[in-house]
Amino acid sequence: MDTALRLDASWVDYILVALYFVFVLGIGWAAKARVSSSIDFFLSGRGLPAWVTGLAFISANLGAVEIIGMSANGVQYGFQTMHYFWIGAVPAMVFLGIVMMPFYYGSKVRSVPEFMLRRFGPGAHLVNAISFALAQLLIAGVNLFLLAKIVNALLGWPLWVTLIVAAVIVLSYITLGGLSAAIYNEVLQFFVIIAALLPLTLIGLNRVGGWSGLKQQVADSTHFHTWPGMEISGFDSPVLSVIGITFGLGFVLSFGYWTTNFVEVQRAMASESLSAARKTPIIGAFPKMFIPFLVVLPGMIASVLVAELMGPNPEARPNDAVLLLMRDLLPNGLLGVAIAGLLASFMAGMAANISAFNTVMSYDIWQTYVVKDREDDYYLKFGRLATVCATVIAVFTALLAKNFGNVMDYLQTLFGFFNAPLFATFILGMFWKRMTPSAGWVGLVSGTVAAISFWVLSLGENPMVNLPGQGTAFVAASIAFATDIIVSIVVSMLTKPKPDSELVGFVRSVTPKESLVDASEAALPWYRRTVPLGVLCMVLVIALNIIFA
Repeated sequence: MDTALRLDASWVDYILVALYFVFVLGIGWAAKARVSSSIDFFLSGRGLPAWVTGLAFISANLGAVEIIGMSANGVQYGFQTMHYFWIGAVPAMVFLGIVMMPFYYGSKVRSVPEFMLRRFGPGAHLVNAISFALAQLLIAGVNLFLLAKIVNALLGWPLWVTLIVAAVIVLSYITLGGLSAAIYNEVLQFFVIIAALLPLTLIGLNRVGGWSGLKQQVADSTHFHTWPGMEISGFDSPVLSVIGITFGLGFVLSFGYWTTNFVEVQRAMASESLSAARKTPIIGAFPKMFIPFLVVLPGMIASVLVAELMGPNPEARPNDAVLLLMRDLLPNGLLGVAIAGLLASFMAGMAANISAFNTVMSYDIWQTYVVKDREDDYYLKFGRLATVCATVIAVFTALLAKNFGNVMDYLQTLFGFFNAPLFATFILGMFWKRMTPSAGWVGLVSGTVAAISFWVLSLGENPMVNLPGQGTAFVAASIAFATDIIVSIVVSMLTKPKPDSELVGFVRSVTPKESLVDASEAALPWYRRTVPLGVLCMVLVIALNIIFA
């Protein structure tokens, strides 16, 4: 690991960071008292209010992707990065809350792969469970690597030591309190992260002379406009760029991630009611719209203030932008808050990956295919063991993330492999009752293979496919989605579907409408109902796209 970067922390900063860790571990210890069954450990006993699960929903996503990946994109692409939030997140989150959560929550499944099992059978279930578990280990490694990098910058410890220390911290509170510990820590981490990023952004803007000063100093004027986003899409044509961003990112990658990724859905499934579960992603969508101003802007500010990021051959990687900006701008005290905020973000991301992994590994793989029909306490113990194993493996997958200058490239590639074909299978199976169990797993495998094949063609010194920016990930995801849909339709035509009676609660056309809504919402004011909140979200996000177009 590069040891040149050092944060000039004082005893005040160390005390603030230490206090934060005391709170984190204290929450894990307090949550331990609530864990008496596997449902308590994996799904918080399905008893959390919407505001808690909503903040946890968005905090679970405030890991390496948001803080390091998006600030790195801010350095490289500026406001074009907003597409990952305004096109690549909010619409899908609203769709998840209004359309898909009634199926997830109402069917009482314990995980997204279990939904696949009951809709399509063992083939699709096993493919989904294994691919999801693998993806979580890889993505947990990203968060762990960046968490270790903060400790390295603070203390100067070598890579292997910082990886182990960071892993032990997360492992401690997840093993103690399960999902409840993760969720309540995520709520705490949300506020700590905001407290870290807001001063950094405001001080940085003041240093460059405000908004007008930043516009004068950033050489590329396109970095202050979201559309047509040709740099980030990799297309030379404005029309193709808009299509690529709208379809590849806004539909395939976005809906694939937010509507089928159990890391996020698990938080909503821990809610106390169907109404709370539906509102969870929509509550999270409101801060999601405005967080990019605290993430992308620091990257843009760093590109004109940090010497190592300037010039034709910068010494530092875009991933270092936030750390370098903290080093140059923040006084002691605020530096400690910022360090705690970054540690919070990476722990939230890693904890979300690990808590989702242990659920899928315990319920969907071990209980379903390896050791069946044991007492509940057995699976609770296995879940804790799976947590330990996942954390150990993440130490090694963290070394893979080290090789990427911009972690967004790495993560978008993974999402294209796993989430895009899964979304195609989900959306077709949820709205087309003719889709068969065989089509479920064959479509998934075909879509994943198609995405990986396209990615392989983009490798090497003389690739057959060469798209700059993150266009390769957009196109790979689109190919995976289209392949899955086509193969699933063809296979469905050649195989036998399930009877309607087995599809109730899993396919919209055969599920009674009254089971898809919470009747108690009718008596609530509009701002506490799912659909009006979702509509308000969409109005705001459309306005942001127009203002910064």
